[in-house]
Amino acid sequence: MENEFAPNFTLLSDTGETVSLSDFRGKKVVLYFYPKADTPGCTTQACAVRDAYPVITEKDAVVIGISPDDPAALAKFRAKYELPFILLSDPDHKVAEAYGAWGEKQQYGKSHMGILRSHFAIDAEGRLIERALNVKPESTAELALKLVLQ
Repeated sequence: MENEFAPNFTLLSDTGETVSLSDFRGKKVVLYFYPKADTPGCTTQACAVRDAYPVITEKDAVVIGISPDDPAALAKFRAKYELPFILLSDPDHKVAEAYGAWGEKQQYGKSHMGILRSHFAIDAEGRLIERALNVKPESTAELALKLVLQ
């Protein structure tokens, strides 16, 4: 992972704008993937990041949450929980695949493909400096704080 550049991407945001990872060169980026907006685990994850957000932005870092949800669902999720960070739509999960955040999951004893709740830390030069797959919903905020406080 050392010196590996984070895969660049351009996706549609909850506001309908296109956002690229390269837009944030020069800043640290906390990137996280979550399966579905407004579900219990994803809400816990997003609200934990929201609560840590003031410290994250104080350290000149950006937070981006990505899910397969469409922009309208993301906008509702953002408004309902007052999420201050960027939410992006990855409906064909191509970005999730590029990051290794798409894979086999077990639910109710059955196997299926889906988003693996994941966290990535990207330095100001665009290099991946941390990768965590299958994280607990509340740990994304902890990992984000670790990135900005180093």
